Amino acid sequence: MDGFPILSLMIALPMAAAIACLFVGANAARWLALGATLIDLALGVMLWVNYDISGPQWQFTEYAPLFGRFAWALGIDGMALMLLMLTVFLMPICIGASWEAIKTRVPEYMAAFLLMEVLMIGVFAAQDLFLFYIFFEAGLIPMYLIIGIWGGANRIYASYKFFLYTLLGSVLMLIAMLWMVQFAGTTSIPVLLQTDFPVEAQTWLWLAFFASFAVKMPMWPVHTWLPDAHVQAPTAGSVILAGVLLKMGGYGFLRFSLPMFPEASAQLVWLIFALSMIAVVATSLIALVQQDMKKLIAYSSVAHMAIVTVGLFAFNRQGIEGALIVMLSHGLVSGALFLCVGVIYDRLHTREIDRYGGLSINMPKYAVLFLLFTMAGIGLPGTSGFVGEFLSLMGVYQVSSWVALVCTTGIILGAAYSLYLYRRIAYGDLTKDDVRAMPDLSARELWLLAPIAAVVLWMGVYPESFLAPMRNDVGTLVARIERARPAGDAHLTAGKPAAAAAHAETAHEGAH
Repeated sequence: MDGFPILSLMIALPMAAAIACLFVGANAARWLALGATLIDLALGVMLWVNYDISGPQWQFTEYAPLFGRFAWALGIDGMALMLLMLTVFLMPICIGASWEAIKTRVPEYMAAFLLMEVLMIGVFAAQDLFLFYIFFEAGLIPMYLIIGIWGGANRIYASYKFFLYTLLGSVLMLIAMLWMVQFAGTTSIPVLLQTDFPVEAQTWLWLAFFASFAVKMPMWPVHTWLPDAHVQAPTAGSVILAGVLLKMGGYGFLRFSLPMFPEASAQLVWLIFALSMIAVVATSLIALVQQDMKKLIAYSSVAHMAIVTVGLFAFNRQGIEGALIVMLSHGLVSGALFLCVGVIYDRLHTREIDRYGGLSINMPKYAVLFLLFTMAGIGLPGTSGFVGEFLSLMGVYQVSSWVALVCTTGIILGAAYSLYLYRRIAYGDLTKDDVRAMPDLSARELWLLAPIAAVVLWMGVYPESFLAPMRNDVGTLVARIERARPAGDAHLTAGKPAAAAAHAETAHEGAH
């Protein structure tokens, strides 16, 4: 793999397919998009297989100067690898989910999705600050078009709201980036990760980046664009929005806010914790009273992403690894739940929970898969949801037992709204004729949901295969932010009394 530009190929391939889609008919565009996304998935698997866990931090690097300080610089570490894999795994599923649901302007729709894949891969692979910014911001455009053209009745309002919210924070981030490049004299992200910015400047830089990443996550109270965008977006749009786009905010915190501004992160950790605690409780309670299935899952996404933010800012290995696993798990599970909603929406053309009931009688396969994803969303042991939430909360407990306590209530509330939704849809009597007439999953729908179910169980049973590639990079990050770690209030550290834990940590440091 040495010297082979695999990341450029993964970006160029869907780009070429997107352009080609505009010159062919609807059916050819579908097959072209599916083919391109499957080849990208195969290339992603090659990346994962050839990734050296004990090798250098940045692998598969490519560098070509373009003009001035701006360069085409690509490369990934273990954290980027996992999020890139999530992207290429979900994309063919999105194309499959749109196969019959999208009937108008099919070539343009497929081109928009392929362009979306190009930009998402670019975000995770970019090693140049401005290249990252271009990919990060350009991702707005295809999503804006997908919601605005193929969305529901209120799509124009939802697409404008999505666009304006996410654009506003990004202008501040660009100003901060220009200052950083001026100060450090480079646009290289690996070099900037080692740069010590002045502590007084860090706070302003951190807030500028926070404005962009908090909207993308989305954190409370700048989350209000998300339920509107989800409700109006077509099914595949919701899958990629929840599956990958929300993770860009978390990736931004990991790649920029924490390692580049550790002192500011420690000073402002109270802000992250406060907003996350409100988000976990408030959005879970809001989810409980929703009548629209998509809105319920959208609000649950905000609560889950709050678990990610508290884990990231726990300043320890468990918290950060847990946050990464929650990001991967939520990408799969929320994507699968939106697909499940899409399956029954295609049959009855309504997302009102009260219109359904008793689906386990006439759609048993659907009911089983829907139950698996519901349980994974709650965090049932043996599923991906449990691993991430357990590690995240264990990490944050070492910093603040109160934050851990409040965030744990989110799991209880999550069980309440998820099981309430499932009971109303799958159980009860089949009293409605149109619901009784609904057929079970088709072969195509089964092919879309089964791979996600397999990965959710794989991650729950053997999370090591996902944690191993990230371990060294998380270690590098923790070493970088260690100096700024705020003092915790917890008297127990990972199951040991405080004195024993302190002694063990000293011995561990001595060994190194």
